[in-house]
Amino acid sequence: MTRAVVIGAGIGGLTAAVALQRRGWDVTVFERAASLEPVGSGLAVAANALKALDTIGAGDEIRELSAVQGAGGIRRSDGGWLVRTTVEAASARNGGDSVVLLRRADLVGVLSSRLAPGTVRLGTEVSEVNAENGLVTLPGGRVEADLVVAADGIHSPVRAALFPGHPAPRYAGVTSWRVLVPAEGVPGQAYESWGRGKVFGVMPLAGGTSYCYATDTVPAGGGGGDQLAELRRLFGDWHAPIPELLAAASPEKVLRNDVHHLATPLPAMHRGRVVLLGDAAHAMTPNMGQGACQAIEDAVVLAHVAGDGRRPTGRGGGNDPLAGYTAARLERTSRIVARSASICRVTRMRNPLAVRLRDTMMALSWRLAPSSVNGAMDEVFGWTPPAP
Repeated sequence: MTRAVVIGAGIGGLTAAVALQRRGWDVTVFERAASLEPVGSGLAVAANALKALDTIGAGDEIRELSAVQGAGGIRRSDGGWLVRTTVEAASARNGGDSVVLLRRADLVGVLSSRLAPGTVRLGTEVSEVNAENGLVTLPGGRVEADLVVAADGIHSPVRAALFPGHPAPRYAGVTSWRVLVPAEGVPGQAYESWGRGKVFGVMPLAGGTSYCYATDTVPAGGGGGDQLAELRRLFGDWHAPIPELLAAASPEKVLRNDVHHLATPLPAMHRGRVVLLGDAAHAMTPNMGQGACQAIEDAVVLAHVAGDGRRPTGRGGGNDPLAGYTAARLERTSRIVARSASICRVTRMRNPLAVRLRDTMMALSWRLAPSSVNGAMDEVFGWTPPAP
C-alpha cells in the first residue's frame, strides 16, 4: 500500500485524507494544533463543493446538517436591495443544488468521522519536506511518503520552500470579523450589505443561529481590545436586523483576521512528490465564498489523479505523474482568485460618488440583464468532479 502524508487538518486536508483513504492509500495527517476544535464560524458550501463531497460519500450528511441559502442578495447599508436572488433559480441551474450553510465545526466533524482511527496526529508540526524523496521531518524523526499533501494554510511553509522566489500572499486591503449569533426570530434570509468600504453579511444556519461576517477597509495589523464594540461602532446604524444581531453577540466569540490572498498564481501546484492544496495553493479573498469549496475540489481531483493506493502514484505516467493535478486545478483556481479579488476591490470603494455609481450599476445590471449576473457564478457552481 502506498503512503500519503497530509500536512494540516483543515477542511482541505481532511477532505484529501478521506478521498485518498477511500482509494486505498495509507494516510497520516499531521496537525500542529493540539485539537481539531475548529474556529467558531459558519461556512457556505456551494453546488460545486457539494458534488465533490458526494464523491466521498459525505454530501447527503452535509445537506442534512445545513440550512439552504434561500432568497437573498446584496443590499445597501440602509437596507435597499441592489441584487436579489432566489433559491429556485440557482437550484435549477445547478442540478438541484445551490448553496447550503452550516457551522464549520459540523463540516470538520463529518470529514474527521470518515477517517480510520489514528489517522490524525495532533500536536505534531512538520519542520521540513523533501519534494524529491518524500521525506517529512517531524519532532521525533522522519517518515517517507509516496505523496505529501501540503494543506498548511495561507502562509504555507511548504509553499515557500517549494517556490522560494514566489511573491508571498498580499494584504487585500480589508480586515474581517466573524461571529456566530443566537438568532431566534430573526428572518432567515442570507444577504450581504455594502456600504462605503464596508460589508456586513448574514447567513442563517440550522438551529436558530446566524453566522455574521463583516469587512472594513483599514490598514493591516489592527485588532486588540473589544472587537464586538468595534463592530457595533462600525455597523450599529445599518439596517435591521444587523444592530439586533450585534446586540445578541458575545464579545468572546468575535474573530478578527486580516485578509490575504495569493495575488500571483503559482507556476505549478506540485513539485516532485508534494502537492499544494487549498489556501496553501491559491489563497483567495472571501468575496465569492469559494475558499473552502475550492479546497474540497482540489482534494477529490488529487485523489483521482493519484489513483489506486495499491498501485504506483499517478495516472499521468511519465516523469511527472502529478502533473495532471496542476493541469486540472491551476487555471480554474487562478481565475477564481482573480475574480474574488476584483469583487473585494469594488467593496473597498469609499468615495461617495464612486459608491453611488457602483450601486447604480449593480442595480441596473440585475434589473436589465439578470442572466449575465447569474452566469458569472454558473461557471463556478457548474463544475463537475472527475469520473471515477
